[in-house]
Amino acid sequence: MTITLVNPEGLPEVDAYRQVSVATGSKLVFIAGQVAWDADGATVGEGDLAAQVEQCYLNVGTALAGVGGSFDDVAKLTVYVVDWTPDKMPRLMEGLGRAAARLGVTAAPPASLLGVAALDVPDHLVEIEATAVLG
Repeated sequence: MTITLVNPEGLPEVDAYRQVSVATGSKLVFIAGQVAWDADGATVGEGDLAAQVEQCYLNVGTALAGVGGSFDDVAKLTVYVVDWTPDKMPRLMEGLGRAAARLGVTAAPPASLLGVAALDVPDHLVEIEATAVLG
């Protein structure tokens, strides 16, 4: 495994992610921000944050598989949510949980969550980008 996820002593444990990832692989992979498009470019889950989060994670998984990787190789995620407020966290976590179950993974690499005013398409509520390290 090229990525080891760690919660160092002295930092809080967060349910959604680990504080640090240590990469031992040699091939960096940068995945463009994935939005809630299906393979045909149609928006999935219009108005439904959980459905869009799920689709974004599935798209990241597809991108990783396309280069011979998986979520086990993810060193860092960045999540952009339109008009973020903390009360949206349960829906975000619901979508993450559904995607993790479908992918058969525990997606817990270090992550940043940023609230943004808008994304590329008005119907998109979330965008997720990833950095991975392959062996």
